[in-house]
Amino acid sequence: MSRNIETVTTYLDGFRKNDHEQILSCLTDDIEWTVFGAFRLTGKDAYDKAIDGPPGLIDPPHLEVVRMVEQGDVVMAELTGTVQRAAGGELRMSMAEVFVMRDGKIAERRAWVIELKENDHR
Repeated sequence: MSRNIETVTTYLDGFRKNDHEQILSCLTDDIEWTVFGAFRLTGKDAYDKAIDGPPGLIDPPHLEVVRMVEQGDVVMAELTGTVQRAAGGELRMSMAEVFVMRDGKIAERRAWVIELKENDHR
């Protein structure tokens, strides 16, 4: 397993445990995080504040890696996930993530998150 894949794996494990310290240890200080259609932020402090997600959701999420591929300093991951809603029930998601790496750490995270309401594709 490459150093970049190890970093992304450690990062995702941190999200599964809601371990802010573990997540932040995988990031560069100038990290950029974009969730298309939702937000963009820069820096570890802003990232730390966004880890827990919206107040209507209960951490940690359950995340499964469908596949992960690497080309140069870019790791791409296809994920599925669920997270419990504070009001009851769960949010099911399909996600595509692009991690741009620098010196073995995540310098940019670009995410596309699709809520699944009916089945595994709708």
